[in-house]
Amino acid sequence: MEANKKIVAAISAAVFQYIRSEEEAAFGIPGEMQAEPARGVALPSVWSLTGRQSMMNMRRLMQFRSIRKV
Repeated sequence: MEANKKIVAAISAAVFQYIRSEEEAAFGIPGEMQAEPARGVALPSVWSLTGRQSMMNMRRLMQFRSIRKV
């Protein structure tokens, strides 16, 4: 029973570390700077990322000619 708890804890820690490293890579922030961002460096907000993704999706639909004129 104790071994199962250790295995679950190790797997959880590994998954958390993987997600954290992916987020750091996505924003281009090294692990040391994550706690205190450098002055003058603006991190992209969730709203701007969502807007860019929406524009990219619309462009993709237009390229596939999925949008028809009414």
